Amino acid sequence: MAEQDKKIEEMTFKEASIELEQIVRSLEGGDLELEESLEKYARGVELLKSLRSRLANAEQKVQVLLDETNVDEELTDTTAAPSVAFINE
Repeated sequence: MAEQDKKIEEMTFKEASIELEQIVRSLEGGDLELEESLEKYARGVELLKSLRSRLANAEQKVQVLLDETNVDEELTDTTAAPSVAFINE
């Protein structure tokens, strides 16, 4: 499989998470030989380590940014705010 030949550190977060999901599905399917299952499981463990590390790094960066701005107030929820993308068109 070409995806599995790709080094994990060269993969994007999305690529790694998609491959991990594919591995989980193939393992849950139960149609693999023992050797292939072990290889996929080992690859999945490495992908999971990488994904968790990336998430921890992202959380740390966000925390640093929040600390730098001295955000003591609650953040305002802007998810319901109207989009301004088309205002100037």
